[in-house]
Amino acid sequence: MTPLPPFHDDLDAALAQVWRLLEEGPALRRNAFHMPALATVDADGQPQVRTVVLRAADRAAGTLRFHCDRRSAKAAEIAASGVAALHGYDSASKIQIRAAGPATLHTDDALAEAAWTGAMAMSRVCYGADPAPGAILPEGHAYTLPDAETALTLGRPNFCAAILRVARLEFLYLDRRGHRRAAWERADGWAGCWLVP
Repeated sequence: MTPLPPFHDDLDAALAQVWRLLEEGPALRRNAFHMPALATVDADGQPQVRTVVLRAADRAAGTLRFHCDRRSAKAAEIAASGVAALHGYDSASKIQIRAAGPATLHTDDALAEAAWTGAMAMSRVCYGADPAPGAILPEGHAYTLPDAETALTLGRPNFCAAILRVARLEFLYLDRRGHRRAAWERADGWAGCWLVP
């Protein structure tokens, strides 16, 4: 039988595992934490969920970064509420991670500029879409995308980097010998506690 992982009964090891997986997410495209689900709340108080690409995870700062089009509903929802949550589940490792907290949009500052400069050309093209994301179309193909060179200037005004300053992390590990669930709060210095799975 496979031995239980070191984080099975160790809160510090579980927290380290959570951040290791989140930090690997941006680099490993096939990693389940590369494309987590983003949850926001719309103007009517309704939950909205969609997939985003995790671009950076910084354990020391306790932040997660993803990008979005500032014309999108998700950008408007983050701007209005100031909060968001990310969720990922890796079926291979049987680990779920939930992260929630204050979220901010960076549009015209050094962080946004560095994120834009570091984005791949094919990603930049998406921010030059016309009309804006979510617009109703008469046909599925009735929108345009700029070429990679034009996107450098056309897409930049629509680009923003979103930073989730993690206030709460939750971890769930599924194992038939005993599931483990834990949570950590920034406010209590990331001390953490076990929860009933």
